[in-house]
Amino acid sequence: MNNKEGNNKKSGPRANSSRPSSNKPKPAMQKRAQGPKKVKVNTKVADIATDKVEKKPNQAPKRPKVKDEIRLNKYIANSGACSRRDADIYIQSGTVKVNGIPVTEMGYMVKPGDVVNFDGSTLTPEKKVYILLNKPKNFTTAMDEGQEYRNVLELVKGSTTAKIGAVGRMDKNTTGLLLFTNDTDMIRKFTLPSQKSSKIYQVSLDKNLKYEDLEKINKGLTLDGHRVFVEDVSYIDGEAKSEIGLQLRSSNVKVVRNIFEHFSYDVLRIDRVSFAGLTKKNLPRGNWRLLTDQEIINLKNV
Repeated sequence: MNNKEGNNKKSGPRANSSRPSSNKPKPAMQKRAQGPKKVKVNTKVADIATDKVEKKPNQAPKRPKVKDEIRLNKYIANSGACSRRDADIYIQSGTVKVNGIPVTEMGYMVKPGDVVNFDGSTLTPEKKVYILLNKPKNFTTAMDEGQEYRNVLELVKGSTTAKIGAVGRMDKNTTGLLLFTNDTDMIRKFTLPSQKSSKIYQVSLDKNLKYEDLEKINKGLTLDGHRVFVEDVSYIDGEAKSEIGLQLRSSNVKVVRNIFEHFSYDVLRIDRVSFAGLTKKNLPRGNWRLLTDQEIINLKNV
């Protein structure tokens, strides 16, 4: 093979090349361009610097939490003066003093031994109590019906030294479950129109409830310009068709009576058999009991 044929090949070693060999060393290859070297940072120093940057001006250093201290609004609510939401309004208005000094700071923490003055009166917070009563007839939650009918508070007298109130109202003819507590937040929660807890009533009528009227009640109706939503209504098994089971969310027993009177039925008796998951099981008429810890948790999560 001649040199021309060898030079025409595109690949292969050039063993017979006429170029003189050189003993000069080849130039070193240039290094790949690299970014700036990473500088090791002392993490402790960096954390300190970050804290200094992020710290807001005039920010008070966090103090360690003291045992048994609680928020001022909760302290006020625990005393029974008002709800937490209303307590916030009083605090912002400057009418609340702690150890003689007005406090307007939201989230202020009250320590054991602090003296809290609310609207001119010194407060004494009470432990929360929750009492369930199976109310009999001829007792009322009203305070102004004269001496003919006794107040329901007589039935739970001696259960606690705390200042308690009934959750909702009951007239003398309504029987069944009635909750008492000194937790003003819970009282407010279960008396709001938007509250979501179900109540079940057994209603006794003066005559059998027509099926078409039962269907109309089940679909809901409008009373005094307000829409009433009924969760369930049915005849009670084994009873006359004048005995009706009614489930709805309203805590106002007056609504139950108005539903049937709207269809020209006279209501002879209303018995609340369930209140927000609580039942009359093992609670005879006229007796009361304290709620269990789990029942209290359930009520707060309703």
